[in-house]
Amino acid sequence: MAFLEMKHVTKRFKSVVANDDVSLSVEKGEVHALLGENGAGKSTLMNILYGMYDQSEGEIYFHGEKVHIKDTKQAIELGIGMVHQHFMLIPALTVIENVILGLKENNMVLDLNSAAEKFKEMAKKYNMEIDPWTRVENLSVGQQQRLEILKALYRNADLLILDEPTAVLTPQEVVGLFDMVRKLTSEGKTVIFISHKLAEIMEICDRCTVLRQGKVATTVAIKDVKNKEDLAILMVGKNVELVTRKKEATVGEEILRVENLCAVNQDKRPVLIDVSFSLLAGEILGICGVDGNGQSEMVKCITGLHKVKSGKYFIKSTDCTNETPKQVLKHKIAHIPEDRHRMGMIKSMNIEENLILMCYDQPPYSKHGILNWKWIDKHSEELCKTYNIKTPSIKEMAGNLSGGNQQKFVVGRELDRDPDLLIAVHPSRGLDIGATKYVQSRIVEERDKGTAVLLVSTELDELLELSDRILVMYGGKVMGIVDQKVATREYLGKLMAGITE
Repeated sequence: MAFLEMKHVTKRFKSVVANDDVSLSVEKGEVHALLGENGAGKSTLMNILYGMYDQSEGEIYFHGEKVHIKDTKQAIELGIGMVHQHFMLIPALTVIENVILGLKENNMVLDLNSAAEKFKEMAKKYNMEIDPWTRVENLSVGQQQRLEILKALYRNADLLILDEPTAVLTPQEVVGLFDMVRKLTSEGKTVIFISHKLAEIMEICDRCTVLRQGKVATTVAIKDVKNKEDLAILMVGKNVELVTRKKEATVGEEILRVENLCAVNQDKRPVLIDVSFSLLAGEILGICGVDGNGQSEMVKCITGLHKVKSGKYFIKSTDCTNETPKQVLKHKIAHIPEDRHRMGMIKSMNIEENLILMCYDQPPYSKHGILNWKWIDKHSEELCKTYNIKTPSIKEMAGNLSGGNQQKFVVGRELDRDPDLLIAVHPSRGLDIGATKYVQSRIVEERDKGTAVLLVSTELDELLELSDRILVMYGGKVMGIVDQKVATREYLGKLMAGITE
């Protein structure tokens, strides 16, 4: 009997069938990949296993016994832990408060100090040390990812579900995560690994189940798969171009100039120190660095979301320092934000309403303050078709879409605005290989049209493939700007670690 068996599981959301007669078998101590395009039903299936959804049909066997997992509390008690694509953390609480939240204490007194000691020992064991007394809102995205994994382990998870675990990690952090996964499986724990990154599945996983349109297409042993191209064909059902092609850049006028930009965080600690660079029309400047080294604050300063302490920035020679976000957008700037849920969309509004958020007060979207719904309906349908956004209709609530489809409509909305300056932060985060290549080719098209593109990514491969120049940040400072033709992973990796020699 397998360690975990899901038999003939079906999940319906009204008229939408997210999982259709899915059977999955996972052995103890293996890393089992779940692979599929955006909206293929991977996260839904795992949310059923974790007790967040109830299946419409089918059975689950865990440790050889039939279980009906009613809620996440029961899943945790069974020894199932899940790290979601969008973290389930409370920013205002400390690390240790998040870890023990909802746990039963043996005595009536809450002993945070001994919980913190236990947490520190466990974090040290897995080389993922985090200060238990830090507030979660002050952690980088990579640290939050590690905290979610440690939180599950603290609750004695035997089966760990990782949903897109490397989407927010740097190459160095990915190596650390994989070392930890190997350590967990060597201790007899089992990992289900949801990912779109084919090279990672080839490296870390033992077997792979492929979902296509809610159904199981196949399950294969990774040792029987020749290369990631074969894996891509299994996922999509046809050949996929794995390289984004681009010609030499033809640059024009200066679109963005940043001069000695300095900024501080809430605790008055410097997060940007004398950042200076220039960006021309028709080029892609990649911003590279470990998450939490000032890239996020720099983008927020330029888009009016964070106050500049000193220094200036100019958009087409106009000083825009400390303008409001609304004023900044009027300079023909489009912004694909780093966190689609907090900054890019409103989950409780439908797709169409989200698609008009930036332009609802301008023609042809509206006239004399009255929305032109006939035109908006038609245009929204066209955008969904162009960006292959899988949705029952444009009236569907944005929060009901898969993470990848949410990302696609945010990208589509921003590129549709015909910007002079496109600021794209992790544009392909959570996208499958086909959607990633489509979005990347659209960004290159923007650059070829003469748009200046500021591309922030933790994916070195993406930066090396798309950028014309790459700016590396460390500790809020610019470590160097490297021409893409001479940039290597090793050299960029050193600069990302603050080594300039």
